[in-house]
Amino acid sequence: MEKCLTSKTDNCKNCYKCIRSCPIKAISFENNRASIIHEDCVLCGTCYNVCPSKLKVIRNDLAKVKQLLKSGKTIVSLAPSFVSYYENSDIGCLSQTLKKLGFYDVEETAVGATIVKDAYDRLLNEGRDVLISSCCHSINTLILKHYPECRQYLADVLSPMCAHGLNLKKRYEDAKVVFIGPCIAKKEEGDQSEYIDAVLTFEELDQWLNEENIEMMTTDDKTGQEKSKARLFPTGGGIIRTMACTSTRHSYVVVDGMNEAIAALEDLKAGKIHDCFIEMSACEGSCVCGPVARNRNSSQARNSALVNEYAGPEDFEYRTTDTADIATVYDRSPVCHPQPSEEEVNEMLKKMGKENEADRLNFGCCGYDSCRDKAIAILKGYANVDMCLPLLMEKSQSLANNIINNTPNGLIVLDEELNIGLINNTMCRLVGIPSPDLLINQHVASILDPTDFLDALEGKQIFAKNEYLKEYGRYVVKTISYDRKFKVLVCVFRDITSEEESRHSHQELVENTISITDSLLEKNMRSVHEIATLLGETTAETKVALEKLKSLVKSDE
Repeated sequence: MEKCLTSKTDNCKNCYKCIRSCPIKAISFENNRASIIHEDCVLCGTCYNVCPSKLKVIRNDLAKVKQLLKSGKTIVSLAPSFVSYYENSDIGCLSQTLKKLGFYDVEETAVGATIVKDAYDRLLNEGRDVLISSCCHSINTLILKHYPECRQYLADVLSPMCAHGLNLKKRYEDAKVVFIGPCIAKKEEGDQSEYIDAVLTFEELDQWLNEENIEMMTTDDKTGQEKSKARLFPTGGGIIRTMACTSTRHSYVVVDGMNEAIAALEDLKAGKIHDCFIEMSACEGSCVCGPVARNRNSSQARNSALVNEYAGPEDFEYRTTDTADIATVYDRSPVCHPQPSEEEVNEMLKKMGKENEADRLNFGCCGYDSCRDKAIAILKGYANVDMCLPLLMEKSQSLANNIINNTPNGLIVLDEELNIGLINNTMCRLVGIPSPDLLINQHVASILDPTDFLDALEGKQIFAKNEYLKEYGRYVVKTISYDRKFKVLVCVFRDITSEEESRHSHQELVENTISITDSLLEKNMRSVHEIATLLGETTAETKVALEKLKSLVKSDE
């Protein structure tokens, strides 16, 4: 069967808020995703309420309930906290509204609460030392899974929900019972009970009414009834207020909220509490502040006041069911995780960079109460080393400093007023300043022309722009980027002075070579011309001499 509460992991923001808030750390973190450890979870709903991304999802059982309606007579057991959730309604309004959805009848779970509180009085009068109420499934699960030593103190009677389900099934042959309330854990309890066929939250009921375009009926005149004292059950101390409390041997105390419950169980485990009835609830303020109710951002005081106003002074009549009928045995295997050795824990602390006590600051950013607890969680496979925010910040800062201080490029970060927030050593050398400290919070105009920075603020792209910084005798290529989200200008300057000087030297060499070549060509042409002229004169003289010789030879003949 699908789990009652699951995690969607696609959009997890790695905030660790669910781990930090979970009282028993039933959250694992792997592959940058937080998931519920179901074998440890007690369904208190804390993670459901605190997740900022709303990634904890309650199982939706509307389809199952709609199918039950087709199968026959289906009756609602309505949690008494309904009067604080649906502020302007009473049992009559809820009954009429729910019957429009197809339910056969609607009764208050407070009927079952009346049977349960009588059973508590009976157990105390029989001589029990310490007795813990069994109304809250999350508390029952907490004890069975994590505090098996306190199992002996848990009242062996059904919860009001299951007691009412038993009562209804006795009175209505073949009836199906659907519980509706503000609790996630009741879904699991319903899955395990033969007396409850399905469980809906108030949110699921709201969804269903919206789908059917049915408005919740309201009233300005809530008509209660005299016999409705057990309606107090969902308020802090409400169980004790309904009990007879005839045992003078016992003290009666209220413990609500998971942290207080765990502290009380630790004391019980250590044998520090005796002769006591403990009304124990996982939710601070009890059921009127259940996980679904907490989503409405209403106060415990308001919710409790509404319930107090609606409750009557006398008990419900539960007719066909006796306190003996609701006896049960809570039996569930405790959670057993192999514990790492001291050597393994110390080795993991070393890997975490927490080898020394001075490094174990226990900020709790990772969600765990101490670095040691986190080391144990890592060894169990529930966490990873990189979940330490101070360590990540230290690493990030160290990496950033290394990059900033060792990059060959000049770097400046400016605010929107063009004041220098960060400048590295390379940029200081470029502008002839001995230390970055001398420029922090100074206006950029003190060292550079601000024109391009102002243009970048206006949205102009400054990318790989060549510039000669005349006052420093440096050639640079600069890029200016405006980060609108963080409202800063990030400016990178690459010094290309040596490249430019080399280019200029090369250009000068080329020009000199061309000039020399032109001069040589001119001289060569002049030489050729002179040679040609000289050759021409010599040729003419030779020709005259040969003609004379020719004439001479002819005359001798």
